[in-house]
Amino acid sequence: MMANHFLPLLEHWYPRRDEHLWVLATVYKTLGPCYRKAGAMMLFNDLGQQFGLLSGGCLEADIQRQAARVMHSKQALTISYDGGDEDDIAFQLGIGCGGTVYIVLQPILAGLNYLDLIEVYEHLSRGGKGLYSQHISEGTVAAKWQAQDSVALGSSSHGRCATLIEQDNQTWLVTPLSPPPHLLLIGAGVDAQPLVAMAKTLGWTVTLWDSRPANGRREYFLSADHILREPLDQLMHNKLATDWDAAVVMSHNLQIDADAIKVLQHSPIQYLALLGPASRRRQVLALAQLDKQELSIPIAGPAGLNLGAELPEGIALSILAECHALLQGAAGQSISGVLTTVPELRS
Repeated sequence: MMANHFLPLLEHWYPRRDEHLWVLATVYKTLGPCYRKAGAMMLFNDLGQQFGLLSGGCLEADIQRQAARVMHSKQALTISYDGGDEDDIAFQLGIGCGGTVYIVLQPILAGLNYLDLIEVYEHLSRGGKGLYSQHISEGTVAAKWQAQDSVALGSSSHGRCATLIEQDNQTWLVTPLSPPPHLLLIGAGVDAQPLVAMAKTLGWTVTLWDSRPANGRREYFLSADHILREPLDQLMHNKLATDWDAAVVMSHNLQIDADAIKVLQHSPIQYLALLGPASRRRQVLALAQLDKQELSIPIAGPAGLNLGAELPEGIALSILAECHALLQGAAGQSISGVLTTVPELRS
């Protein structure tokens, strides 16, 4: 399974960092339409292995060739691909995006503190966040990591996106980095299986909770990162609780769902979904003795986007699509506007 979040990429590199030559390739600027934006990263090694993507798979073979040069020279290299220039290799490869992508390739050397990537890996693995700065230069190799406890991500001008800055006559790319989203599922019945599978395909971390012996059996959830069994009223004391970004309550038991909703009101999660129709949501809130208007975390119930889903796989897709949109601050709408041509949606 391919995952393109930076932490899974580092998980390939970290245990083998001294066994092979490695290069970090990073998109630092784009012009026009491009597959990946500034801040996208990819790793290459001297075995010809590639981890991540900087294009739709069109440029990676040539980037690998450039990375081999960097492994030999041990110096940084900047390259560009112009999809609109007939003389550029990107155009000759038939790439249809039409934009220009600028990439810096940096050797990952022990003598240069591995570009601070050990600190990045360890901090992200603990659920931390921070800013990763890379010197954009021909030859000079430099990078530095600032953990969240030493820089306020939300209050900075960097926001969610990578930013090019000028500092002491040098150009730096500053990229906010955080772990992949961590999803908690309350209820581990058969319909949770596609949710777990799809979330793992997205590269997310997944925790399952279900205290019922017949549910949440490991043989049915091999890809789940954690399976919890403790009483619900102790759930927020679990060491994982501060890492959860989103939760889906889907136990198919009114009392369990009510208890879960009540407990999760005291959690740091950003997205809280409840499976079932609006009438069931009202029943659950009544059992939990909670008023919809007073919830500290609004409940997405019915859960998911309106995709017309009826089967577990489609429902899982709709829930994860809604969750992904909320976590990314997106509207969750059709980009092209094609859905406005559907008669039912126009009426």
